[in-house]
Amino acid sequence: MRLPPLNALRAFEAAARHGGFTGAAGELCVTRGAVSRHVKLLEEHLGVALFRRLPQGIELTEAGRRFLPILTGAFETIGRGAREIASGGKDLRIICPPTLSIRWLIPRLDDFRASYPEINVRLTTALYGWEDFVSGEFDLGFGCVVEGNQPGGIEVLSLFPMVIVPACAPALLNGSAPLKQPADLAHVTLLHESPGHLDWTTWLTTFGVQGVDPRSGVVLPNLDMAVKAAVMGKGVVMGDLVLTREEFESGLLVMPFPDMLCETSNSDFALRGPTRTWRDPKVEAFKSWIVEAAADDAANCARRMR
Repeated sequence: MRLPPLNALRAFEAAARHGGFTGAAGELCVTRGAVSRHVKLLEEHLGVALFRRLPQGIELTEAGRRFLPILTGAFETIGRGAREIASGGKDLRIICPPTLSIRWLIPRLDDFRASYPEINVRLTTALYGWEDFVSGEFDLGFGCVVEGNQPGGIEVLSLFPMVIVPACAPALLNGSAPLKQPADLAHVTLLHESPGHLDWTTWLTTFGVQGVDPRSGVVLPNLDMAVKAAVMGKGVVMGDLVLTREEFESGLLVMPFPDMLCETSNSDFALRGPTRTWRDPKVEAFKSWIVEAAADDAANCARRMR
């Protein structure tokens, strides 16, 4: 059998997704009648009904239900391939969560651009999921390593560990509720970067600190805002040794308990990407550069954790 007309396939797939010809017509920028005619043409080509025409609309037949995922998958594959071709051989599409972007990646990207001027970095600063790699929208992404969490076809390159320690403004350290021992944290405001309270829970559990509620305090949208609140003296944040390094080195934040550092359950910050493009020359160039860029932070974490 020769292939059905492409327009007829698109019309059926869109109509099936929208549950009607009107929605498909809007998506495809044609009339409702044109969609109906294309679907009828496809049914005649296949010799089988794909929709039941009902008084109040349409309904997929068994054949239509079987055919829809085949077409949807095919169009997604075509779209993914088109995006990869259109992106150009020298475009490197990277996605990175906001805090890691602002506090670590963006300040270093000029060095990469200077070293590889022929590679155009397209950085998206946003939270994301594994499906963004599966869809082919991004070549690389930064995130946390969670063992056993990633799907097949994804490669991961660890960069530096997530090492946490309580941090506060110097004035808070010896203020009206001085922090002399971990139990004193019960008398100050804990600042959280997410509603999960994971970092504080991990730290308190690791060191067996009693009498401090890890769920108490103030929840902020991200680590950057939580750190800024700590600098303003609003409470104690669970600082990350790398992401709050600037505040530590400038003295804006201090560690009340500098010997009590631990790694989080997420283990490492990492670079990850789809296996199919993991050996692409531009990806290899970025991987080589990022390992060097992260080496000092990785060494600093290792030194502090001894």
